[in-house]
Amino acid sequence: MTTTAALLVDAFDRVRDAVHHAAKGLSPEQLSARVDDGANSIGWLLWHLSRIQDDHIAAVAGVEQAWTADGWAGRFALPFDVSATGYGHTSADVAKMGIISRDKFIGYHDDVHDRTVRYVMTLTDADLDHIVDHRWTPVVTLAMRLVSVISDDLQHIGQAAFVRGQLERRSPR
Repeated sequence: MTTTAALLVDAFDRVRDAVHHAAKGLSPEQLSARVDDGANSIGWLLWHLSRIQDDHIAAVAGVEQAWTADGWAGRFALPFDVSATGYGHTSADVAKMGIISRDKFIGYHDDVHDRTVRYVMTLTDADLDHIVDHRWTPVVTLAMRLVSVISDDLQHIGQAAFVRGQLERRSPR
């Protein structure tokens, strides 16, 4: 890797690979399973991390989110407002997600990933100091926002891997 953009792409590639691994071979029922009534399902975690990445990257890129632009909101047909990202969802909200196929979660994430990579590859190091959010102290630069998205993605994919491990331990061998 010779550029900051290539480093960021590598990080987003690792998230994508982990999303694929977390969902590999799981049925829609397994993706919606929760280890208890207060827990998030693997599917909800994959959807949420993809929604946050889509929302945040689209905002800094100045484009419409894949969720609406590419028809994912209609394909998922969730009982949430189209702008929902999962931020602030309750356990009851997670339970409303329902049974959704692995292909939808992977397809949506891959679409978001492709858009993210295309955007990140246009960036120069000088772009990273651009302020993208004045609502925080300190203000948020593009570099901070991108690292924040990667950090959030990695936390949620780690949670999905944990849930998968719990589900696998429950299954008869």
